[in-house]
Amino acid sequence: MKKNELIQEHYGTLFEKVAGIFTAARAKAVKEINLVQVRAYHEIGREIVEFEQQGKLRAEYGEELIIKLSKDLSKRFGRGFSERNLRNMRAFYAAFPIRQTVSAESEKPVLPADSFIPVLSWSHYCELLKLDDILARSFYEKECAHNNWSVRELKRQINAMLFERLALSRDAKAVRRLAKKGLIVEEPEDAVKDPYVLEFLNLKEEHAYTEGQLEQALIDKLQDFLLELGKGFTFVARQKRITIANRHYHIDLVFYNRILKCFVLIDLKKGEFDHADAGQMNFYLNYFKENEKMEGENNPIGLILCAGKDDLFAHYVLGGLSNKVFASKYKLALPSESELKQKLQLLSHSSETTD
Repeated sequence: MKKNELIQEHYGTLFEKVAGIFTAARAKAVKEINLVQVRAYHEIGREIVEFEQQGKLRAEYGEELIIKLSKDLSKRFGRGFSERNLRNMRAFYAAFPIRQTVSAESEKPVLPADSFIPVLSWSHYCELLKLDDILARSFYEKECAHNNWSVRELKRQINAMLFERLALSRDAKAVRRLAKKGLIVEEPEDAVKDPYVLEFLNLKEEHAYTEGQLEQALIDKLQDFLLELGKGFTFVARQKRITIANRHYHIDLVFYNRILKCFVLIDLKKGEFDHADAGQMNFYLNYFKENEKMEGENNPIGLILCAGKDDLFAHYVLGGLSNKVFASKYKLALPSESELKQKLQLLSHSSETTD
C-alpha cells in the first residue's frame, strides 16, 4: 500500500479525534465563561444593593440610579447592561445569597469564601427570579442543576407547577427537605406524581380520546413525556406482548428506572380508575417479576394513568396488594394555580408555626 493511501485510510479517525477534542474544549470554555459572567452579575448586584443601602436611597432614587448606570455602562461596554438586566442583577443578589453550591461541596473552593459559585446560566437564573416562593425557587435551582435542564425545560416544569404537585403528597417537613435538596428518589413513591400534566400533547381536554390515541401522542412526544415522568426513566417498549396459556396480553408502555433499578409498567385509561384496572396491573407485575426481572433488580412497579380517580376508592382498591401499584390522574392542560397552591400555602403556614 502506498504512503498516501495509508494516510488516507487512517486520516478519518485522526480528524474525528482532533475535532472531538476541540469541540469538547470549546464547550467547556463557553460554560466556564458563562459561569464567570453569572458570578460577575452577582457581584454587580451586590455593589448596587450596598450602594443603595449605604446612601439610604428611597425607591424612586434607586430607579434613577439604575437608569443612569445603564446608560453609562452601555456607553462603555455595549450590550448587556439594559435597565432590565441591571434590575435582575440587583434581584439576583437579593434572591441568591452567597453559599457553596451542590457542585462545589465535594471540591476545595478556589474562590474566596464570600464568592457566589453559580451552577446555572444567567438565562436560567432570570427564570428563577420570576418565582416569589423561596421554597419553589430553591427546588427548581437544585433540580435544574442535577438534571441539566435547558431553559425551555425549566420553563415547562415551572409552568406545570412541578414543585407544587410534588408538595401535595408531602408534609411540611418533607416540603422543606424537597426545597433544600431537590427530589431524591429512593422509594417507588418518590418517583410517582399525581396528577401528571400532559399539556405538551396539545390535546383538548373537552374532547374524548381513545387509549390508543393517547398512547400514540405520548410516543410522538416521548422526550417531553420522559421529562414529565422525572428522574431515571428510560423507554423500553410500547404494547409489550406477554403470552400466558396461549392468550396474548399487551402492556401499554414499559419504562425502566435506573435509580430504582426496576421496570415501570404504565397502563392508560380514558375513564375513571376502577378496581379491575388494579387487578390487571397486578397480573402484569406478577408476570414481569417471574419472567423479566433480572438478578440485582428490584420488583417492578405499576402506574395506572387515568382521566379521573376517587382518592378514597383508590385507597381501598390499592391497599394490601403485594405489588406496588399506583393510580394517578392525567391532565391535558396546565393545572389551576389556586388548586395546587392551596395545600402548599397550608404547608408553609404549618412549617412557620412548627419551626
